[in-house]
Formats: sequence, C-alpha cells, structure tokens
Amino acid sequence: MDIYGVIGNPISHSRSPKIHHLFAEQLGHQITYTKIESTVETFKQTVESFFTKGGKGLNITLPFKEAAFTLSDSCGQSAENCRAVNTLSFSEDGRIYGESTDGLGLLKDLENNGVYLQGKEVLMLGSGGAARSVIPSLHQQEVAGLTLCNRTNEKAIQMREDFIHLRDINVLDGPSLKNDYDIVINATSANLNNEVPLINPDVLNNSICYDMGYTYGDTFFLRWAKKFNPSVCIQGWGMLVEQAAESFSIWRGVRPETEEIILRLQKETEN
Repeated sequence: MDIYGVIGNPISHSRSPKIHHLFAEQLGHQITYTKIESTVETFKQTVESFFTKGGKGLNITLPFKEAAFTLSDSCGQSAENCRAVNTLSFSEDGRIYGESTDGLGLLKDLENNGVYLQGKEVLMLGSGGAARSVIPSLHQQEVAGLTLCNRTNEKAIQMREDFIHLRDINVLDGPSLKNDYDIVINATSANLNNEVPLINPDVLNNSICYDMGYTYGDTFFLRWAKKFNPSVCIQGWGMLVEQAAESFSIWRGVRPETEEIILRLQKETEN
C-alpha cells in the first residue's frame, strides 16, 4: 500500500488525511496517509526519512513551504514561480520533485463560489509561504491591483521585490489601509493564536473576505470580519480540497471529483 503524508507544525488540526482517504475511496485506490509534525531544524531529516522508508508523496503546510522548495531537486512551473512547495514526490532515481498546487486550489474555490478576479483590487494579508504560493496565480488572473499588508513591512517589501518580474505590488501597513479593495484574502497564521491582523477594519466593508484558513464553524478571522459588513465570507475548506485534488493527481495520475467532498466537509463544520 502506497504511503503519503502531510508535514506541518502544528499539524493536529489537519483534515488532509480524511480528504485523501476520501479521494482514494472514490477512485478505488489503496493508500495510507498520515500526519507528521516536524520542526524547522528537523524538517529536511523528516522528509528524507519518510522517503527512505518508502513514502511516495508529501503535502507541506505551515511553516515549511519555502524550506520544501529549497529541498526539492527539481520543481514544476508553479513552484518555480512562487518559490514555495506544498507537494513533494519521490522518484525512483532518488530525486525529490516539488510543486505548488495552492494557487490552482484557491482559484478553483473562488470560481466555485462565483468569485472572479479579473479587474479586481485584491488585498493580501500576510507575506509568508501561504501568500507567496498564490501570488503568481492572482497575477495570471489579471487582477487590477495587488496590495500586501504584513505585520512587519520589511517582509512584505522583500516579497514585493521577489515578484517584481511579474507585476507591481503595493505594500501598506495595516492602520493606513482604506476601503479600496474588492477582495481581502487572509493568508496569515493569526487564526492559530485566536488573533486578527492589525488592519483598519473599514477595509472589510462590502469586500469579499476569503480566509485561507479553515475550521469548524467560522474561523476567528471571519467571526471578527463579519462585524464590519463584508459582502461575502468564505473560508478555505474548498481551497484545501481543490489543492489536495491537484496533489493527488500528481501522485496518482487521476484527479478526483471534489464537489461532493467539499459539501461533506462543509456540512460537518455546521454540526
């Protein structure tokens, strides 16, 4: 039986094992998929040990997506564009191949929810691996403008420089933001600590609020955002399933159907 897994820290909350087992059940595949916690210091050793023991593929989540890019022997175009990896494969010749499916997952979920990015003003909260992994996809959708807001301006400025070859990106601090955005995407890890980004909440008024995080019920960010009259609030269950389907396709050569699984997970969150 082929073995897969997801590495992160923290990782106990991850629903990836359930999703991939549902994919396998749908397609009649036999797999095992496990959660693996690691640290920054032991990440490389954890990945290499997994593959040495016969593992076939890994998903990578916070905070290791940039480290996974560095570790990869070769990468797909999406990973090269964003310099972050959320999907690792191990080839028979012992090489590690990295790809990023986050951008495709985000775009597919937005589309599923009737949100189209062309010509829109987008505010991205956060400048870590999650934000990095989707910026090229936002650019490809021809957004009118993209603004980064991070707790530390220096990191956002560095990310702007990293993508200067793609497009102009604005960098603003949270208090100075105004209600100029069609879509606000939360790519921070603030939910994990029951915190919200330090931004002027007026920016949320009549905006589409998308949280890349996910939980049962609303995320901490979306509970807070709803106080400020957003037009729509969406959390990242759909993105999670869609990016997972892309990963499954890389590993197994066939893309699962996602609609039923997204609905099933969303129904669970309501109970």
